[in-house]
Amino acid sequence: MQVKYPSDSLTTLTDLVLPGETNPLNNLFGGELLARMDRAASITARRHSRRICVTASVNHVAFNRAIPLGSVVTVESKVSRTFNTSMEIFIDVWIEDRESGIKNKANEAIYTFVAVDETGRPIQVAPIEPQTELEKERYEAALRRKQLSLVLAGKMKPSEATELKALFS
Repeated sequence: MQVKYPSDSLTTLTDLVLPGETNPLNNLFGGELLARMDRAASITARRHSRRICVTASVNHVAFNRAIPLGSVVTVESKVSRTFNTSMEIFIDVWIEDRESGIKNKANEAIYTFVAVDETGRPIQVAPIEPQTELEKERYEAALRRKQLSLVLAGKMKPSEATELKALFS
């Protein structure tokens, strides 16, 4: 199996916030942002695996800043780690000042996608090798996030979550 690198699986979607996508405060609806993030993450997962991919979970969403009407919004998604058949996709959301061109991080999210074959059965995905410091940090933390998710879902015993136990030893 060929090893892919996170930079091979980067997706960037840029769009404008239009009036029909805003709430009564004239900010982008949270659900609209979730849909944009899901689309970007889906493309990223598909590019990495070259398979049909389905959203398995939305593990984390941080709505740190409102995104006003008329804003230029860029959603960047990248594979942060692969497991057997799943991929953790880390998403950064940026707002661009239309006058200065300066981008500020507004939000972030972490989605999990599973690659499937034509019958819908999970299929193995290629591993990644993180290159940058940020990629390495996100890669290492992904296993802890996965173990925490499995423990909370009752699919893993806390005593088996070795990465989580290491945090508290």
